[in-house]
Amino acid sequence: MNGTSLLAAVVPAHSSPTPDLESVDLVLRLIELLADAREPRGVTQIARALSISKPRAHRHLRALVQRGYAHQDPRTEGYEIGVRVLALGEAVRDRFDVARAIRPVMGPLRDATGMAVTASALIEGAVTVVDLLQGRTLVDFGVRPGSRLDFHASAHGLVALAFGPPRLLEQVLAGPLRAWTERTMTDPAAIRAEVARVRRQGWASAPDAVLIGVNALAAPVFDHRGEWRGAVAVVGATQFIPEPPTAEQIAQVTEAAAEASRKLGWEHA
Repeated sequence: MNGTSLLAAVVPAHSSPTPDLESVDLVLRLIELLADAREPRGVTQIARALSISKPRAHRHLRALVQRGYAHQDPRTEGYEIGVRVLALGEAVRDRFDVARAIRPVMGPLRDATGMAVTASALIEGAVTVVDLLQGRTLVDFGVRPGSRLDFHASAHGLVALAFGPPRLLEQVLAGPLRAWTERTMTDPAAIRAEVARVRRQGWASAPDAVLIGVNALAAPVFDHRGEWRGAVAVVGATQFIPEPPTAEQIAQVTEAAAEASRKLGWEHA
């Protein structure tokens, strides 16, 4: 799971966990482990990954199964994440009205472009993926809802810097700027120039910024006050989303963003 673990959100880093908190920590790590797994995992694998005994792992797994947070495959006896977690994720996602506004435009945008479509919003100071619809290509991109993206190294992040809170750009430039690839922008002056360009043109792309051969094209979503609330983007291989993107791709993404904005009451001047 990308970003801060669930436990870090509820337990300060300097605190000494009590037995109760250690149990909470274990349950959260167990859920994260199952959520990240692509296939059911056996008790032995899980116990080894969490550095606990098999009986302890089995006891917690049974409790999760009973509550619907885990599921045991009757054929392999392996454990995987349960539908209850999916339901919780949907409930949390529905708290963000920008996600509800963007979701209806994601399917048509995916169908028109064939690309994976992502939606983002600023959550707890980080540009965060709030929804994902995989594309019709064979490539399965690893970004998932809840993933946090670097502002300077993602199309979603550049849109946030261009249209989000004015203080955001200075805060980002004052912190570390990770070079994911040789194409990642890490020079503050270059980032400022790119953000200004994004603001002028109304969209952002980030070819090879995090992964060589991958690009994204994002456009901002505004609310009824004309304030930026998030972004919608298509993600794909650079052979399908070139730099610069085609005029057709730009029109498809910006119109999808405008449609999502209208659902939030935005009216273009």
